[in-house]
Amino acid sequence: MSLTGISTLAALDRKGAQRISELAGLQGIAQPSMTVLVGSLEQAGLVGRRPDPTDGRAVLVSLTPEGEEFLAARRQAGADRLSELVGKLPAADLEALAAAVPALLRLRELQEEAMEAGAALAGRGR
Repeated sequence: MSLTGISTLAALDRKGAQRISELAGLQGIAQPSMTVLVGSLEQAGLVGRRPDPTDGRAVLVSLTPEGEEFLAARRQAGADRLSELVGKLPAADLEALAAAVPALLRLRELQEEAMEAGAALAGRGR
């Protein structure tokens, strides 16, 4: 699966059901490309579509139980691999990693803020 596909599933997990246009803005891709990606994810059983109750012309995309399981398994595999690698580090490197955690968390916050700002700008262009 592509990184954009994984990222789209993660966005749905974090934010809940979204319109295709919102997902496209979050991922920084064109709406037609997101429509194709959502179609692939839907065929794989990872997402579903339903009418948007606020706009009958639009649909909301959400994770299916299979999509939630897929994401959980992928995250667990990544965590297991990282844990294995961290276990090979010497104590000094472990201390350096622990000291870096606050800065890394702040970087994540900044990235999420930038993605949300980009999505908001993309939404205004409709």
